[in-house]
Amino acid sequence: MADNRPRRIVVAITGATGAVYGVRLLEHLRAIPGVETHLVISDAAVLTLHQEVGLQRRDVEALAHVVHKNREIGASIASGSFQTDGMVIAPCSMKTLAAVAHGLADNLVARAADVFLKERRRLILMVRETPFNLAHLRNMTAVTEMGGIVFPPLPSFYNRPATIEEMVDHTVARVLDLLGIENSVAPRWSGLKAAAT
Repeated sequence: MADNRPRRIVVAITGATGAVYGVRLLEHLRAIPGVETHLVISDAAVLTLHQEVGLQRRDVEALAHVVHKNREIGASIASGSFQTDGMVIAPCSMKTLAAVAHGLADNLVARAADVFLKERRRLILMVRETPFNLAHLRNMTAVTEMGGIVFPPLPSFYNRPATIEEMVDHTVARVLDLLGIENSVAPRWSGLKAAAT
């Protein structure tokens, strides 16, 4: 990363359930000095954001430094010459996963992800679906083989979360780790505690 520019992280929010992951990621990135976020929200995500977290598009866009429309194929993040440091699709719908796996690049989310793959940059897909069918699994394999990271946002319980926010933050902290961004968003594992006898 050049010293004269911020660390640029692209955050895409698509229509799968789990919109809170994208929102919390943006909130945490906003609080980290030297990070510039570029946001893309799909049309389906607008509905999910309203349904799941009670937010309008403008509320979420206000959390980002730069906002791009999903149909804006000429955006800066659609080119490999625009220097970026990581992209997270949070959450990633199966439609978006398929578009990335097959290089469709038919909207800005898929095109930006395609750029990250071709430039060998860090791409994280927080895929949300259950159960998976064979097409989902094959698409996840294809993205992995191309260098992307498939990261289903599965909650962990070893830290005994007391709230949904704690569960979400633990997952977001892991994503920040994968981006190489130092954080103290959630407690870290320090080994098993001895069982009481």
